[in-house]
Amino acid sequence: MARRRQIVLFREGARAGESEPLGSVGELARLCAGYNIAPDGSGPEGYGEALGMAMFYGPGLVMEVPNTGEDARQAIVTLTDEDFAWAVLGKMCKHEKLKMMDPETGRTFG
Repeated sequence: MARRRQIVLFREGARAGESEPLGSVGELARLCAGYNIAPDGSGPEGYGEALGMAMFYGPGLVMEVPNTGEDARQAIVTLTDEDFAWAVLGKMCKHEKLKMMDPETGRTFG
């Protein structure tokens, strides 16, 4: 089985090296809905069973977002099928002004 690739999804801040919040988990769920990415649906809030973590699923990807009650600054995206995931993430980043970072290399794109 091929190794699954992970990327960090974030919104670049006005100053270099800073990031803007992605929003609350609820706001992120509404933003992702237009890209066929949805919350897990289980658990008391519908964001999954993992304590302090919201799980989202979309075409070729699984997204994990901190669910602490504060605005999330980043999300970890695991690519399960890169062909599907890149098309969705590329469109989402372009329209929502988001960036992606490869945590292994530090390279930023999107």
